[in-house]
Amino acid sequence: MATLAESAPDSQRPSRWFWQFLKQELAPYPSRAEIVTRLAIAATLTMIVCMTFRISFAAYGALVALMVSRDSARSTLESVASLLFATGISVAYVLVSAWFVINDPLIHLLWFIGSMFLAFYVISIFANYAVATVFAYMFTGAAPLWDRHLSAETNVEDTLRLGLAVVIGLLISAGIELAIARLQPGDEVVLHISERLSAVETLLIRYADGRAIDPSIEKKINRLQTVGTSMLRRILRRSSYSLQYSATMAGVAVLAGRLVDLAATLIQFKFEPSASDRGRSGKLALTLTKIRKDLINREIPGALQPEPEQGPALSVPLLSEMEHTAALILRVFAVPGLVHQHLSLPDDVQRPALFAQDALTNPEHLRFALKGGLAASICYVIYNAIAWPGISTCVTTCLVTALTTIGASRQKQILRIAGAIAGGFFLGIGSQIFILPYLDSIGGLVVLFGVVTALAAWFMTASPRLSYFGVQAALAFYFVTLQDFAISTSLSAARDRVVGILFGLFMMWIVFDRLWGGRAAAQMKRTFISNLRLVAQFAREPVSTDPKAATKRHLTLRETINANFDTIRALADGVLFEFGPTREQDLALRSRIRQWETELRMIFTTRTVLWKYRMRLPGFELPGTVGIHQREYDERSARVLEEMAHAIEGRSIGMKVTAPDSSQQLQRVLDACRREDSERLAAGRVASFVALLRGMDDLTASLAKEIAVEPGAVPIR
Repeated sequence: MATLAESAPDSQRPSRWFWQFLKQELAPYPSRAEIVTRLAIAATLTMIVCMTFRISFAAYGALVALMVSRDSARSTLESVASLLFATGISVAYVLVSAWFVINDPLIHLLWFIGSMFLAFYVISIFANYAVATVFAYMFTGAAPLWDRHLSAETNVEDTLRLGLAVVIGLLISAGIELAIARLQPGDEVVLHISERLSAVETLLIRYADGRAIDPSIEKKINRLQTVGTSMLRRILRRSSYSLQYSATMAGVAVLAGRLVDLAATLIQFKFEPSASDRGRSGKLALTLTKIRKDLINREIPGALQPEPEQGPALSVPLLSEMEHTAALILRVFAVPGLVHQHLSLPDDVQRPALFAQDALTNPEHLRFALKGGLAASICYVIYNAIAWPGISTCVTTCLVTALTTIGASRQKQILRIAGAIAGGFFLGIGSQIFILPYLDSIGGLVVLFGVVTALAAWFMTASPRLSYFGVQAALAFYFVTLQDFAISTSLSAARDRVVGILFGLFMMWIVFDRLWGGRAAAQMKRTFISNLRLVAQFAREPVSTDPKAATKRHLTLRETINANFDTIRALADGVLFEFGPTREQDLALRSRIRQWETELRMIFTTRTVLWKYRMRLPGFELPGTVGIHQREYDERSARVLEEMAHAIEGRSIGMKVTAPDSSQQLQRVLDACRREDSERLAAGRVASFVALLRGMDDLTASLAKEIAVEPGAVPIR
């Protein structure tokens, strides 16, 4: 019998929990030092060039270099041209539009408000994250320049200098990637997935051999659990990988993350594995080894020889669940149409669209732009009304805060404020008082700047639960330190910039969290319910007979559903940092939705292939009878997903796992596939199609059963 390892609850010892949290977040991991070095060198070189040639706005150049360099080397290099183009467009927009509004204060105010709305909307809808970053930085840096009572010539020159500083940061970032970024035979996503599979594999080998768990293994698994898979999803979302590759590897990344979560939980139990369970642990380890090696070798992991149906593990808890998760990874690649003979490689990628597929259909983009534009506009109006232009950094802070996350939670706001205080007051103002007066050359400044940047970058490369701290610390330090080309004898400018940063954070908190915000758990629940209904809509596609319209709607739904999956995972991190009377309920809800989200993603992945049969694409044609029965079954499956959404919302006390006619409808499809007219299907397509339908039915029934069990056990508000 397995028992939980004895440990005092973290909530009873918050100080110990906090230090343990920092220890896990700041622990080194493969490639972390390299990433930090790349970021620090890019930002420091940008600072050196700007300070040496007396180019103003060095803070913006260094910050852009730091932010843009976070992407993978390949995507950074490929996007340099588009980033430079975006910089030119931003400068042109400011210069041309300002010329029309410079002489009328009211029109000038409306211009700023409208432009802020545009900037936030661009952040939300641009598929290329780096392009959105540059556009937003350029405008928020240039717009306050035109509030000064100076000549138009001076304002134009300063706007061009701002653009030059950003261009320098971009070019140096590209040069650093060419010089020191490692060019590996695999891609970055595969390497991170392989690391997770290897950690779980090592743990299972220990269980199979009957040996004690080494503390280093436990530490590595706990670190990987803390880091999560958000970095992988961010790389896939911001990279130029093909949609097919991104969808496949996103599913594998989630499942690899789930294996790590199960392994981290398994370590907390004390048990003696039976001989049978040791054998199963060894077989599972071999399966993960095969998957990992196939991925590294750019081959599709093939299904292993089928094993007899195994019951639950006798002494090792969660072993059966881990076996099921490994089988799901194999199923991702076994689904026809998701991958070709070899995995899609970055060499074969398709160019992504400039805008998100749901840019004009998803109301969340408009809602985000309204919230962000309101926060920035209030900051602008207030600092002009009280004639305190020194705190104009509040506007830039609103944009930086928005760039780190779409949405907000208390946990992220705490990290932002803490980062601003650490970077602005302690590192920024502290260095001006105690360090900079004793430096007489740029060499000393380079050392100070490089050390602080490396420290901030180390925090930035942590999980999303801590990375926001590093972003805000760098922002505050840069604005305080890079304000002049000489040692400042007054702290008033540094004080104003830090106050502006804190004021911007305060306004983002008011607008995002208090006016339109809510508990992360409640938002997580709403997003999951929305995804259930969207997947139900996706199951009915195509509804249009026009191939172009059907394909466009298909891509839009896929983009929205994938974005919601990312949002759910991000909100799950936020729940851990929210406290209050509903914390226990929120954590229980978080645990359930994370499990449901993995299964729903698998349903969605399978649906993307079934859509090709419904569209009758070449190689996926279905006889008329089969197609009719498939549509009937898909309709019933979609209704089951909608019933799940109703059950979570509390609209129904309970629900049946599968309606009586569901199995009958599935059987009609299978019978139609066995008839003579099914011979018109491509060779081997019948077996694949039947496997898809059976897998879909099993996944849907499993998810419905989990949601239907004790519907009132977890209060969902």
